[in-house]
Amino acid sequence: MTDGWAVARRWPVPALLCWGMAWAAWLLLQRAGVAAEWAAVASMVGNFAVSLAVHRRWRQLMVALGFPLSMLLVAPGFGLPAWAWLGLLLALVGLYPVRAWRDAPWFPTPRGALRGLAQKTRLRGRSPPARILDAGCGQGAGLVELRAEFADAELVGIEWSRSLRLLCAWRCRWARVRRGDLWGESWADYDLVYLFQRPESLARALDKARREMRAGAWLASLEFADQATPATTVLRRAGQRPLWLYRMPADGRRQRVER
Repeated sequence: MTDGWAVARRWPVPALLCWGMAWAAWLLLQRAGVAAEWAAVASMVGNFAVSLAVHRRWRQLMVALGFPLSMLLVAPGFGLPAWAWLGLLLALVGLYPVRAWRDAPWFPTPRGALRGLAQKTRLRGRSPPARILDAGCGQGAGLVELRAEFADAELVGIEWSRSLRLLCAWRCRWARVRRGDLWGESWADYDLVYLFQRPESLARALDKARREMRAGAWLASLEFADQATPATTVLRRAGQRPLWLYRMPADGRRQRVER
């Protein structure tokens, strides 16, 4: 039972279950004699109510909007056949595989979000140049921001989605971008690893960093911090997400947060 509940909570399973339940309710209400329009309204209200139970606001928004958007696509007056929704879903999965959904939301690094990172880590101007990894580089927004901070560094991006990797490689020709699994990739040779992942995956990332990265190297996490491990420091700027920095100690002890 516990294992089944854990699987049911793993994203994007809650979204798929919620949308499936909304469609089932719409069909069952019509069989019970409710007009299609009122059945759709009732199903949308139920879909919205269930979305409030989903963890994280961006996921709530995706769950709440998924069913109404699918209804628009298959509505008779919309001009698209019923199979169009399936086609769009398959296109989305091709662009952003389900495996990647479990690692991170498809949100790019905001412009200016990493400002001050070079000053805190003191990796700029090193000889030889620092090696920096964007783990899960998506369409390249994080690499662009890293380049603004570390113009002289060797920048590397790794991305599981083939489509996004090609887009990132085209956009960031000055970086080495390859397709791969950020969890299978060794972090041992990097002076800094940047992540914009999910809060649930940060503990795993810190464990990997401690095992593989050398003393003095940095793990940078945008927005999300590990509740069990105090950060070495945090960058907070007005209007920006916090950037949590973890420096790998020589003896594996936790480091105190700088305020």
